[in-house]
Amino acid sequence: MKKLLLLITHAGALLVGIGLGIYLLPILVEPESPGTEAIAASQSGAMYSTEFKRDLKGSDFLHWGEGRLTLTARQAVFEGELAPGPDYYLYLVPKFVEDEAGFLEVKDKALRVGPVKTFSGFILDLPANTDLQNYSAAVVWCERFGEFISAGQLGAI
Repeated sequence: MKKLLLLITHAGALLVGIGLGIYLLPILVEPESPGTEAIAASQSGAMYSTEFKRDLKGSDFLHWGEGRLTLTARQAVFEGELAPGPDYYLYLVPKFVEDEAGFLEVKDKALRVGPVKTFSGFILDLPANTDLQNYSAAVVWCERFGEFISAGQLGAI
């Protein structure tokens, strides 16, 4: 009985350690976020914007985004906060979605803009020749775990 109890407690401690490692590693290796001035300068000439909100159907206490995403002809600029996690990507999609199932339906039509490596704002270059008129929403998605983080409906500025 004592050996079983030791096995259970040690296995539990191992699982907690792995879970904490998965959560904390992206925070520990996160590069420096762009400063307020860099974000403001990059937002100059913005054509579209959206608000990411925490209360979407696919968001939860570990997977959320809150802030403003603006799109210029050449860049996507996010000012706000994302829940930390591994392997995030920004996608532009043809219609607004608010959960995993919705995103998976349109993923083959989505434009993968690039990796999101900072959680307190980011600036990403859009792929060459991106026609923003083909997209009406933006999604932050975790590739590693197939998790929806946040999304927003784009509107012209």
